[in-house]
Amino acid sequence: MNMKKILRGPIIYILLAIVAVWIGSSLITASGFREVSTQEGLELLGDGKVSAAKIVDGENRVDLTLSEAEGDLGTQVQFYYVTPRGTDVVNAIDQANPADGFNDEVPQPNWFLSMLGILLPLVLIGLFFWIMLSGMQGGGNRVMQFGKSKAKLVTKESPKVTFDDVAGAEEAIEELHEIKEFLKEPAKFQAVGARIPKGVLLYGPPGTGKTLLARAVAGEAGVPFYSISGSDFVEMFVGVGASRVRDLFDQAKQNAPAIIFVDEIDAVGRHRGAGLGGGHDEREQTLNQLLVEMDGFDPKTNVILIAATNRPDILDPALLRPGRFDRQIGVDAPDLKGRQKILEVHSKGKPLAKGVDLEVLARKTPGFTGADLANVLNEAALLTARSNAQLIDNRALDEAVDRVIAGPQRRSRVMKDKEKLITAYHEGGHALAAAAMNYTDPVTKITILPRGRALGYTMVMPLEDKYSITRNELLDQLTYAMGGRVAEEIVFHDPSTGASNDIEKATSTARKMVTEYGMSANVGAIKLGQSQGEVFLGRDMGHQRDYSERIAEKVDAEVRALIEQAHDEAWQVLNDNREILDALAAELLERETLDHKQIAEIFADVKKLPERPQWLSSDKRPVSDIPPIEFPTEKAPIDQGAVDGGVDSGRTSEPAAARSPRSNPRPATA
Repeated sequence: MNMKKILRGPIIYILLAIVAVWIGSSLITASGFREVSTQEGLELLGDGKVSAAKIVDGENRVDLTLSEAEGDLGTQVQFYYVTPRGTDVVNAIDQANPADGFNDEVPQPNWFLSMLGILLPLVLIGLFFWIMLSGMQGGGNRVMQFGKSKAKLVTKESPKVTFDDVAGAEEAIEELHEIKEFLKEPAKFQAVGARIPKGVLLYGPPGTGKTLLARAVAGEAGVPFYSISGSDFVEMFVGVGASRVRDLFDQAKQNAPAIIFVDEIDAVGRHRGAGLGGGHDEREQTLNQLLVEMDGFDPKTNVILIAATNRPDILDPALLRPGRFDRQIGVDAPDLKGRQKILEVHSKGKPLAKGVDLEVLARKTPGFTGADLANVLNEAALLTARSNAQLIDNRALDEAVDRVIAGPQRRSRVMKDKEKLITAYHEGGHALAAAAMNYTDPVTKITILPRGRALGYTMVMPLEDKYSITRNELLDQLTYAMGGRVAEEIVFHDPSTGASNDIEKATSTARKMVTEYGMSANVGAIKLGQSQGEVFLGRDMGHQRDYSERIAEKVDAEVRALIEQAHDEAWQVLNDNREILDALAAELLERETLDHKQIAEIFADVKKLPERPQWLSSDKRPVSDIPPIEFPTEKAPIDQGAVDGGVDSGRTSEPAAARSPRSNPRPATA
């Protein structure tokens, strides 16, 4: 514990007060009189040994001065008497007639004790209030400043972040360059009648760099940067959030040009009327004040509001209209080139081995955000330091990617031989089903080592970034997902619970194909059901299903038909390639982990599944008479590092409901 804090705190003052009281009491009560019993005092008076006596009224005490010392008593003694015996004591003193006489004293209250009795309660009360006020000030909740803004001002002395520190978001940086130029040269835009956006909304998945972009704008423009979270506006007292909004904008206007950055604006900007509260709701009042402040900007006031959110779909429409958030910039997960640039930024200061190729690493991490890529390099550095190595090599980077995707390897979990055999065939079924399909991506890694919650997993990586997916690719995903379950049925005739997550994800994909993607001939190309992103209780209570029970039965039948078709295709593929499945399982039991080169050797003679017949959605007429358009494709060879993408869910050691929702770069069935 810090001694300076103790000396500055209230404890030292309390201790000093106690010591002062103790010293004062000691000085007052200290005297040379020895106390004796009443009977002994009367005997001393009767024997004529007393030279002086004093009666102290109010305390029923008698102080005696003896003519000669009496043993241990000395020459000064005192005794107390009860009130009824007071007359006897006075008579005894009269009869003794001390040579130096006697007197009667009325004790006066001590001035020190009197002042102490008055001041001590006042000091304690003042000390209590001082502690309370100091504690509240330290926590940022000052009693008299509830309505003040909690925004943090990023000063010029703070470490600067510029656009050079942001990679993988070129489109967003280009849009924000205008903000920077307006803050530096507003006259340039005003001369041609241009009006800079009053508000800029950055939206996208978590970890894509929205906050970093806002800080880069402030670093580039060199203006005051007020940063605050949306949750900092809302308090238990109604009206406090609105007051803080007013104070925040007042501070920014006084220091214009300036930037206000509100992170997680959905905390106060959610759709009004979506909850169960009324108009006095604190969050809605805060939002109303925010709308007024944004709409009340002077056209020449150089104050820009930048906000970030992961959920733009739940924001109030009045907040998103032109005149408030004029510009909405999407910050998505980076593409291949963006991932490579992000890796180059985060690899600065890290010693990489000569054989490390960041482009290959970028290909292995599709769907990764900037935060994920930074975590990959950090995990690789930690693994390198743990092994007492000096350079970060490909082995550490591969392990780091696996850690980010599936979690750390569980070396303490020891599986029995039967469990390892089931896991080997399960993962082999996934990999073989993926390799035998016509529209799946290459299998790049298979392992039966437990990692995270999975007892093993199969990694399937696309050769390039994808932004849409076809019906045949989705059907191949279903077959790939059912491959592990079918392998257990074929080999052991006794499936395990390890395929629970595979079945869950396959069912979810099949239902989306029917209800969202319009890929069912019986149901048709229609959208069924409301958006699954709605989170408001008030809206959920008012919504009803927008299709009949008859359509619901048809949807269930179509979902089951898709799953059964995937099951039959996986059964056909695994039976046609049973020898390859056995060889793959044997290799997994021996090596535990196989890379893309070893997998390619085993799958050299895999029999592919025949092409599926395609049907029109109107009347199930075959479309074989209409030749499809052939798209030119250039696929890089796998052994050159063109391996990036997703990982299957693997055999799980727990029920699907208990598994972590950590999303893979692609769906687990991809």
